[in-house]
Order: sequence, then structure tokens, then C-alpha cells
Amino acid sequence: MAFSEIELKRYEKIIKEFLEKRRPPIDIRDQVDLGYKIKDYTIEIFEIRPVWNNPNKKIEEPIAKTKYIKKNNSWKVYWQRADLKWHSYDPNPEIDSFEKFLKIIDEDEYSCFWG
Repeated sequence: MAFSEIELKRYEKIIKEFLEKRRPPIDIRDQVDLGYKIKDYTIEIFEIRPVWNNPNKKIEEPIAKTKYIKKNNSWKVYWQRADLKWHSYDPNPEIDSFEKFLKIIDEDEYSCFWG
């Protein structure tokens, strides 16, 4: 199961507004940019860069992930560690809104998301 069309449009609007504030200047977006994907109840934010040895090919470097838990009406927050696995974000492993997720990664108090 996945978000309804209304929910999906709402989350897409919110995340696009968020990313637009953080995206690099237009003239370097072919070198580094931000993107997102939504699958089922999971939303992931990632950085887009060319592969170091093939600039025509792009890779996605994960930044943050959240998963909506319908039965609790809550969101789990994840960050990716050096082991390339998603880990629960211990200061706030579960929150009550998607907007709070974006606030947490925007502030990045412990430098887990943006470095």
C-alpha cells in the first residue's frame, strides 16, 4: 500500500519547496544537485552527482530517509552511516509529522545528514 493521491501530492509539494531552498545554484546543478523519491510509505532525499570516472553517468548519494507508520500515525527518521546502512536517528527516531522530519534534517544538529 502507498500514500493516497492527495497525500502524495501534499508531500511532493512540501519536499519540493524544501529542496528548492537547499539546492545549489543553477549553473552547477549538473555537478551536484538534490532529489527525492517516494516509494510506498518511504521518502528518501539524496544528492545527485556524476560518477568520478564517467561524468555522463549520475549517482544518487543518500542523505536522509523517513518512513510513515500508519498504525501509529508517526514517521521514523533514518540516516546512512559509513557502513552504507540506514540507521535510526537516535536523537529523534520517531516523530509525528513529515514537516518535523524536514526540520530535523535541515537543522542537522549532529551533522548526520549534510556532513
